[in-house]
Amino acid sequence: MKKPAIFQHLFIDYYSATPKYLQLANCIIKAISEGVLQESDILPSINELSFEFEISRDTAEKGYKHLKKVGILGSVPGKGYFVKSTELNQNLKIFLLFNKLSAHKKIVYDAFVASLGELAAIDFYIYNNDFSLFKKFLSNSKNDYTHYVIIPHFLEGGENAHEIINTIPREKLILMDKLVSGVEGNYGAIYEDFEEDIYHALEQANDLLGKYHTLKIIFPEYTYFPQEILEGFFRFCQQYAFNYKVVHDINKEPIREGEVYINLMENDLVILIEKILAAKLKVGKHVGVISYNETPLKKIILNGITTISTDFQMMGEKAAQLILEQSTQHVALPFYLKRRASL
Repeated sequence: MKKPAIFQHLFIDYYSATPKYLQLANCIIKAISEGVLQESDILPSINELSFEFEISRDTAEKGYKHLKKVGILGSVPGKGYFVKSTELNQNLKIFLLFNKLSAHKKIVYDAFVASLGELAAIDFYIYNNDFSLFKKFLSNSKNDYTHYVIIPHFLEGGENAHEIINTIPREKLILMDKLVSGVEGNYGAIYEDFEEDIYHALEQANDLLGKYHTLKIIFPEYTYFPQEILEGFFRFCQQYAFNYKVVHDINKEPIREGEVYINLMENDLVILIEKILAAKLKVGKHVGVISYNETPLKKIILNGITTISTDFQMMGEKAAQLILEQSTQHVALPFYLKRRASL
């Protein structure tokens, strides 16, 4: 039996981070935009898609239902899905606001964009942890956005962030990475639980931490990192009887054998490693190192740096999923310990 010609324009990349149902939907949108599919054209059946691409019927049906939700496809019981409209101006228009662009934030961004595919036009802004700039961006934003996706971290002034965020219609709001006290109503969120995350990550590393006597966390005085991180750190150290210290400036801190350092900033990690090596101490033997936020480079440095990190790819994908499913769900992200030679 000859396959429908449209199969020449449909494909699934099994190594892609983009969900398979969304890859399928994006291929159909592209085929419509290129004139391959016309209005009223019948699409392959769910069973045909499932067989051709070795995907579940649920995945194939989810792709079709997504396009039906945005008005591109229609369906007739007993006959299947067809092209209802070739007008592709129903795309999502998203205001994406990040506090900064770092290695791990780029992972979030790439996953978010890939998951939405051609369904979304994204205006991307970075406010550099500056609340006044954050407020300016939101105050001056157009009112024709379908969604506002915001990472809310500030060096100062953040105690008033809820006031400007509350001006955004709840059904359009997605908070990413952090919840903000005072934000009202039903809105979507993908967030970290900073206190519990560091506490349980250190518990997972407790067998390795036992060969050290002191835990130090490098936490700059002027930082956007949430204080809840310190609260989880203190709770762990007190619970398991470790000496502990908050280091505000690693440049001024003497490095001694038997200590573990937890760094949050990438620049501090470089300075820390340089100081350990200059003191002729061995990372993972004399001094332990745990770094916040997993990035590919940390798998390689000094045979591997132990990290505690959320899943940044999942953060981007889940935020996109909330938009596509028009969900106001709050999703707490998992947090992982990656055990490597530095501990």
